[in-house]
Parts: sequence; structure tokens; C-alpha cells
Amino acid sequence: MTEAPPERAYLLVLYYSRNGATRSMAQQIARGAEQAGIETRIRTVPAVSTVCEATADSIPAEGDLFCSEADLANCAGLALGSPTRFGNMAAPLKYFLDSTSSLWLSGALIGKPAAVFSASSSLHGGQESTLLTMMLPLLHHGMLITGLPYSEQDLLTTESGGTPYGPTHVAGHTRGRSLDETEIKLCQAQGRRLGALALKLYSGSHR
Repeated sequence: MTEAPPERAYLLVLYYSRNGATRSMAQQIARGAEQAGIETRIRTVPAVSTVCEATADSIPAEGDLFCSEADLANCAGLALGSPTRFGNMAAPLKYFLDSTSSLWLSGALIGKPAAVFSASSSLHGGQESTLLTMMLPLLHHGMLITGLPYSEQDLLTTESGGTPYGPTHVAGHTRGRSLDETEIKLCQAQGRRLGALALKLYSGSHR
């Protein structure tokens, strides 16, 4: 049975996180979106096995719920986040996106706004190429990519994360560095911008 579309618009914040940094960014992006007046759903995806086929429980033991196809199909906008993996998104997130052909065929995501975010252990660890490659499947789905304009002054002064393609975070070589004030501000700015755009487009299409 297909889940009925929600009565109210929501922004889907979908991420994969191994050590918690990308999850922290997802929470800050959701906070910014809520400041724009839109509800949010924070979802993740299960890990994938490199040695054999493995299955995960439908509800994780801890943390955010796994994303369903209905979560994605019915969102008013999408923020997509991943740690860098050799300049690309992590395999679990790519695996999930590779399973969304039915949404591509139905055009469920066409015209909806999207943004991307990422974290790496080093300053030049492939953040920008990760963001750019994350945009590709969203463009194939017909989504409208929104980044961070330089009216966000923190982009001009950041000494850690932050790009015009989307917010980023430098976790440090031990992966234990928390988001700094600038990274938090840029994550929230992206959330506000994406949330406001999602609400505007949703309202215009549901008059």
C-alpha cells in the first residue's frame, strides 16, 4: 500500500554518517529549515556490506530512522549529506539513490529544491568534488539545486568548512572535531534558504 502524501510540506534531511559529523550537520540544517517555518524529517540509510549480502532491521537500534521511498517521494525539498569517500559520496547513500528508479520514472522529485552537504577529515579532503558528484543524481531526478550564495559573509572568512556548493565540515584527522561556529552558521543558512524555497514552491503548486 502506498503511503498517502502528507497534508503539510516537509523538508527531508537525508544523510549517511559513520562517525557522527555528517549527522551533526544534518541536525543544524534541519534547525535552519525549521527557522524558515517548514517541518523537517531527518533520515539516514543503513550501511552496506563489502563482503556479502547483509540485511539490516527496518528500524535502527539507535539514531535516526532509515529513509523510505515514501519519505523521499513526498518531500517538498531535500538536503542530502555524506562524508567524503575519495572525493565522492559514501557507498550506502549511493546504494540508496541507485534504488530510486521508480521515482525517476514517475517524476516524483521533478521541480523540488535540493541542497547537498559533506564532511571530511582534512581541509582538502575532496569536499567540493563530493558535493558536485552528489548533485548529479538529483539533477537526473529533475530537482533544482540550491547552494550557498556569497551574501553569506562567513563564506569569505571561513578557515574550516564552507563552500558555495553547500556547507561542509572539517572533522580533523582523528574525526573528533565538532562543528565550529562558522560551520554551524553556514549549515543553518543552507537550511533556511532551502526551507524557504521549498515552502514557496510547495505553496505555489498546491493552490
